Amino acid sequence: MPFPSRLIDGYRAFLVSRLRKEQAQYRELADRGQSPEVMVIGCCDSRVSPEVIFDAGPGELFVVRNVANLVPPYAPDGKAHGVSAALEFGVVALQVKHIVVLGHAQCGGVKAFAEDSAPLTPTDFIGQWMTLMAPAADIAGPRGDLSLGDYITQLEQANVVNSLNNLMTFPRLRERVERGETYLHGAYFGVAAGKLWVRDDASGAFMQAAADDYTRMFATPRF
Repeated sequence: MPFPSRLIDGYRAFLVSRLRKEQAQYRELADRGQSPEVMVIGCCDSRVSPEVIFDAGPGELFVVRNVANLVPPYAPDGKAHGVSAALEFGVVALQVKHIVVLGHAQCGGVKAFAEDSAPLTPTDFIGQWMTLMAPAADIAGPRGDLSLGDYITQLEQANVVNSLNNLMTFPRLRERVERGETYLHGAYFGVAAGKLWVRDDASGAFMQAAADDYTRMFATPRF
């Protein structure tokens, strides 16, 4: 089976557009290494690319993605931990200034957790991974009279908060946060409408970012 032609076509487009404009930047990054100020912990969902959402150029974002943008709590047990390894590198080696946990709507992992879905395989890697979401369910509270869709939205946002809480269990990162050297942020992306909400530290509410710009863009008649 040949390499996917769609990827080759995409690379050709990259050659004649972005690489042509950004080649000097790539060369500089190759020589001096990366020094991004922002780390994004996002979901591996193909619809939610941090580089696309934030219109980021090369070297601007240090990104780690997994099912449901989860951050496990600190666990120095000698086992392999992918998210923790990325955090260690981002915090200690790169000394990122901002860490953003980016959740999103229509998250399959959160939906599976909410519906207690049957395992996809006997090994149930997803189910085991999603047990990390249990504290998010406590944050979200009982479903009550909410529709399943509204409850899942509430759970998706609570899951961002849960990951932010788990970030603070990492001693080195906690020290940097308390000294004002690194800042933690929560964000939530609406796939269908393309809206971005950012969590307000004081109130804990998710507020729409660039709301006026969004309204202006979509209120303008198109001919």
